[in-house]
Amino acid sequence: MDDAVVETAIKQYVDDGKLAGAAMLVWRGAEARTICVGWRDLETRRPVDRHTIFRIASMSKPVTSALALMLFEKGRFALSDPITRWAPEFSEMQVLRSPDGPLDATEPAKRPITFEDLLTHRSGLTYGDLQRGPIAAAYREALGGDIDSAVPPHEWIARLAALPLIDQPGRQFHYGKSTDLLGLLIERIEDAPLADVLKRNIFDPLGMKDTGFTVARKDDGRRAGLHGFDAEGRLTTLQSVPGGHALFERPESMTFFSGGQGLWSTLDDYLAFARIFVEGGRAGDVRLLRPDTLAMMATNHLTDSQRSTARLLGLPLFEQGHGYGMGVAVVMEPDKAEPLRCGGGKGSVGWPGAYGGWWQADPNDGSVMIFLAHNMLQLEQLAKGIGLDVWGAIGKFQSIGARLK
Repeated sequence: MDDAVVETAIKQYVDDGKLAGAAMLVWRGAEARTICVGWRDLETRRPVDRHTIFRIASMSKPVTSALALMLFEKGRFALSDPITRWAPEFSEMQVLRSPDGPLDATEPAKRPITFEDLLTHRSGLTYGDLQRGPIAAAYREALGGDIDSAVPPHEWIARLAALPLIDQPGRQFHYGKSTDLLGLLIERIEDAPLADVLKRNIFDPLGMKDTGFTVARKDDGRRAGLHGFDAEGRLTTLQSVPGGHALFERPESMTFFSGGQGLWSTLDDYLAFARIFVEGGRAGDVRLLRPDTLAMMATNHLTDSQRSTARLLGLPLFEQGHGYGMGVAVVMEPDKAEPLRCGGGKGSVGWPGAYGGWWQADPNDGSVMIFLAHNMLQLEQLAKGIGLDVWGAIGKFQSIGARLK
């Protein structure tokens, strides 16, 4: 790949003040090519490099989902098992008659939530910020920050179970807290904190030494700054994560771990994980999943109706081009696939993160592409078109990288 072509294209976003910096990787076979542009810290002007550590937000979801499927392989649960086996708090769920309606206008859930529902986001759970009705404030008040919450895990589960679902379990795709709940169920199954279970089963075996829910003090200088935009749309260093979803420094006493959004990682660490999708469940000599389990994870599980009605911030997610497997988007029609979900040939997978992280793994040519940045936005800024250029940069990287890899 001609690295200079990619570097020039993405550097323009940095020079124009639309992006602080980005780390990019294209891997195929034994070779990993990296391109880094801009700054990991605007204030000190320290440049992004291959070892810069970023918050990867929802790129955490595929990792937690893979961990759950490792436990599935060990017979710890069946996909059709009700989660009430491990979380009896969900035994008598109520469902809102309308997602935007009053919290007391409900009907009983027709069946329990299953593990498959959590893995495919068909549980009826949501993110409060994605809703306009009273359920939005109810989520915020009950659960605390989406990433760093002061609510302990058992209490968090109980508080979530006390809220109504926005849809009947299994009926539709609704992006939200499903993976966070899955991570806390893993804690109960393994009788250990999610951070420890991930480290033991995925991070240590794959050599992902820079991935976790915190950044080690000795690595502070490698951590990307909190970059976003002011009210006028000017690139700046933020004092806190937008929406209060995460703390700048996670307290050692905090026991809640967000399996859906909470991880930090690097290019090389995430590559070690993403390789399983092009190597049949293994990365080099380390096997995480059996080929049949990996194939199940990377196969669409949504019905045609569920694909056509899935929305995020009002925009269609899987109406054409993609479906959704277990923790990952799946390319079904390559000519119609929106690259920002993930591109590549049929069967390619990926899932982006809200802070400007993106990846795709294409088993057709055995390639992995990763883009990491800190581009932190308020929903109000998104509505005004502020900060959207990072997705243009990702699209440019995907397009050029796909042609030249």
